[in-house]
Amino acid sequence: MCGIVGIFDIHGKTEIDRDLLSRMNESQFHRGPDEGGLHTESGLGFGHRRLSIIDLSSGQQPMHSQDGNVVLTYNGEVYNFPELREELQTLGYHFRTHCDTEVILYAWQAWGEACVDRLRGMFAFAIWDRAQQVLFLARDRLGIKPLFYTQLPNGQFIFGSELKALNLHPLLPKTIEPTAIEDYFGFGYIPDPKTIYQGVYKLEPGYCLSIKRGQQSWKPRQYWDVKFDSSQNRGVDEAGQELIERLREAVKIRMVADVPLGAFLSGGVDSSAVVALMAGLSPDPVNTCSISFGDPKFNESQFAAQVAERYHTAHRVEQVDPDDFSLIDQLSGLYDEPYADSSALPTYRVCELAKKQVTVVLSGDGGDENLAGYRRHRWHTYEDRMRALLPDAVRVPLFSTLGRIYPKLDWAPKVLRAKSTLESIGRDSMAGYFHSVSVMSNEMRNQLFSAQLKSQLQGYQAIEVFRRYRDQAPEHPLSMVQYLDLKTYLPGDILTKVDRASMAHALEVRVPLLDHKLVEWMATLAPDLKLNGREGKYLFKKSLEVYLPNDILYRPKMGFSVPLASWFRGPLKQRVQQALLGDTLRKTGWFDDAFLQHIVTQHQAGLRDYSAPIWSLLMFEAFLRNNLGQ
Repeated sequence: MCGIVGIFDIHGKTEIDRDLLSRMNESQFHRGPDEGGLHTESGLGFGHRRLSIIDLSSGQQPMHSQDGNVVLTYNGEVYNFPELREELQTLGYHFRTHCDTEVILYAWQAWGEACVDRLRGMFAFAIWDRAQQVLFLARDRLGIKPLFYTQLPNGQFIFGSELKALNLHPLLPKTIEPTAIEDYFGFGYIPDPKTIYQGVYKLEPGYCLSIKRGQQSWKPRQYWDVKFDSSQNRGVDEAGQELIERLREAVKIRMVADVPLGAFLSGGVDSSAVVALMAGLSPDPVNTCSISFGDPKFNESQFAAQVAERYHTAHRVEQVDPDDFSLIDQLSGLYDEPYADSSALPTYRVCELAKKQVTVVLSGDGGDENLAGYRRHRWHTYEDRMRALLPDAVRVPLFSTLGRIYPKLDWAPKVLRAKSTLESIGRDSMAGYFHSVSVMSNEMRNQLFSAQLKSQLQGYQAIEVFRRYRDQAPEHPLSMVQYLDLKTYLPGDILTKVDRASMAHALEVRVPLLDHKLVEWMATLAPDLKLNGREGKYLFKKSLEVYLPNDILYRPKMGFSVPLASWFRGPLKQRVQQALLGDTLRKTGWFDDAFLQHIVTQHQAGLRDYSAPIWSLLMFEAFLRNNLGQ
């Protein structure tokens, strides 16, 4: 795993500032501490930081083709590179290394932009083709690896694996994008393709971008999308057997490495399944690691230990301090833009632990999105059945009114907390799902934002992120929200969290459940094979019954949580007051001071649970202080 950067003069061949390119490259040293390299020529500069995984003695980057016409800087792993290498050799290409980097280089020369269609893996790369005077960028299909870019006022196009590399360019305006603020407080992250800055973008998953020198306009092109089609009828036994075989193959090709390899083991279904299949493929004990929490409400370590014992893994576990909030200030530097998933804290710690044993780990990320494992998937299908019972003319005003007048009972048993469900049923299906995943509801954001920010938004609302996908999203309510998750939550939250936390420790994370061939196949499964009654990941769990005990497969989902609510009423009480009521947020003019005071007072008095909004505001305030000097 690596870090890449680049500077490209679109309209001419001005000299590239090699010192600036080097500083941009070194800002990502943590992504590749083993080696660094630069390439400059008239109007172009590439940088690369390398974490050596395969073919340790060669494969240095930026890499040049033998004829000198093509240069590549690349971050990722292409798992089918041996097959592609053989195919390219039959076409007359000669290889000097045994790494996947050189395969991408000649795949470009052989097939041009269509090379991305042949790559199986996780990647973000840039190619300069001198003969064609073309810069080509691509990002993997699911968005496992990141890529940021922008065009500067002087006509230079710059890109990097992390936003911090672009931030070092003195001509980057760093103007905050108002709609990104709305998106952030809606979702808890800034969905692709936006970033927090105007005119700075993430290349979306499954997209590529080609710019020819002198070209006046350009835009990214989508080369892949997942298609939900459950027209094929399969029984549980047949489909379950095929699912395991496909996952086993995806695991197997991700176990190739010339450095120590292991797996995250949380004790949940997905990571346990990956470990079980790894154990069957490895002659040696699998290295596994997990972290434990003192609070049993958040602690899954006993389940991880159960799986480790069953498969005789070399298991390592460390307990995290229940008040492990010392990382809060580091997170804004890690993510470079506001990011409000508090599970970034334990994720950082488990990556830190894994690096003590291995350089590569396999994870279970992607199972919930592809196989309907989130509670919100179950609730959405339930709410959609309720929507279908009444015509819109009756349902919308009835449930909207009920949701408005029903009290917010954060302190009450779950059965009595019906306000959010009533509000959701009063909306259409897509808006209802947005309401269920929002960090702050539409009403709360309306109270939080000042008149100044509302004016800048010009009526824009974060729901538009979902509506971009309306035409491509499948009709079935479960498939629709799975598709939305794959386009937004998975790359914007889950994969962003894991990439930054792992790369902070120079640790490569591979995700077999996000193998694109497996994802395409899972999208053809009937919805009731994924969510059957109240049981999410139904087919997966049934197929794993011979591998894992029922108390692993069928226990309630816990997640990777931290006790925010108690933190904000206890050890972080003063910190919350300083951040939310201090000068940094006030000086922006974007927030309503009275509502900020309301959030703090109500939460710390135990009258409301505002832990998620408070965390998002803490992270936003830290971003402003650490990145913009406010």
